[in-house]
Amino acid sequence: MKLIVEGGNSLHGRVRISGAKNSALVLIAASAIARGEVTLDNVPKIADVETQLEIIRAIGGRVEWQGENTLRLALPDELEVAIPYQLAKKLRASNLFLGALAARCGEARIPLPGGCNIGSRPMDLHLKGLSLLGFDVGLDHGCIKARARRLKGSNIYLDFPSVGATENIMMAAVTIPGTTVLENAAKEPEIVDLASFLNALGAKVRGAGTDLVKIEGVPELGCTRFSVIPDRIEAGTYMIAAGIAGGEVTVESVIVKHLQPLIAKLQDVGLEVDAGEEAITVRRTGELRATEIKTLPYPGFPTDLQSPMMALLCLAKGTSIIVENVFENRFQVADELKRMGARIRVKGHTAVIEGVERLLGAQIKATDLRAGAALMLAGLAAEGKTEICQAELIARGYEKLEEKLTGIGARVESIQAP
Repeated sequence: MKLIVEGGNSLHGRVRISGAKNSALVLIAASAIARGEVTLDNVPKIADVETQLEIIRAIGGRVEWQGENTLRLALPDELEVAIPYQLAKKLRASNLFLGALAARCGEARIPLPGGCNIGSRPMDLHLKGLSLLGFDVGLDHGCIKARARRLKGSNIYLDFPSVGATENIMMAAVTIPGTTVLENAAKEPEIVDLASFLNALGAKVRGAGTDLVKIEGVPELGCTRFSVIPDRIEAGTYMIAAGIAGGEVTVESVIVKHLQPLIAKLQDVGLEVDAGEEAITVRRTGELRATEIKTLPYPGFPTDLQSPMMALLCLAKGTSIIVENVFENRFQVADELKRMGARIRVKGHTAVIEGVERLLGAQIKATDLRAGAALMLAGLAAEGKTEICQAELIARGYEKLEEKLTGIGARVESIQAP
């Protein structure tokens, strides 16, 4: 798929933000632990969610969309414990079935997952956590295997606050006898959402959102209806769009607290940001200023918004510096931005961006989901037309992208590549 973006149009209007991709993916996996039917509201209809649902069907579950964004999931008593390779290779979040199936079936076989090539994302912390809970774990011909041995609650310390490892360990521990204490846990909003969902099913999880999570095992989980939190990365993308294209954009149905790191940086570069209870308005009234960004686990600046911010800083007056502390390959987008006239120097984990007066439309390609979003933003500000190849990567994370952008004044068109 290609995305054609015609630059030079300021943006004005309101955008309703969809449910969070990264929360929906883990909640779908966690539904495998439930005994009974689960209903999820505010689920985004995006490619990654559809792949996760294919996995649910492959292990024996039933899936039904109701209305626009409501999803009903029902899993039988007996589930397949192996995830098909053809599905696992499509997205990283397929690995979340490791903890879910381990909790439900006492066994899981998960091919090493695929997803965006943004850097090394090893599974060692996931395996360490399950091993300490009493599972025999290992790798066999590219497949992660876990089988229950002597399960009991345990104290687990994560060397790095990995979101995926935190989620897998939380899910695996909810039905294990005793108390599991997870130290240096990830604090992301999606972790809190998972804990709330598990508790709604009958689990006993405390401390989510802090670096110390305690899980008291229960015999089994029931069923529930639950609403996915808003997508802070989608919201941030449209907020940055207002800055790079000019104009005034309001993002609605957001949790403002989740966006505080971005709000601070947008104000640093000279944008006006007005935050209400569930909406944020961003407007550009003058020129952009350079700034410095360091990506960190939540509540630091999110790595998923680093590439979009790089696109914005290409037009900021002065020299900006970005330090990427999470994924080493996030700077692949720099070469594509340079095709549009950007001045970026990359050395190791640091990118130095010298602001230019203008960007020029060009033929470029998305190297990953967030890089694609960054190139789309750059196209909004560029002179002429920008043609983004491999734009299907962007569709993995943004619901109704073309509709939402055109609704606030952008000129974009998606076409199927021959």
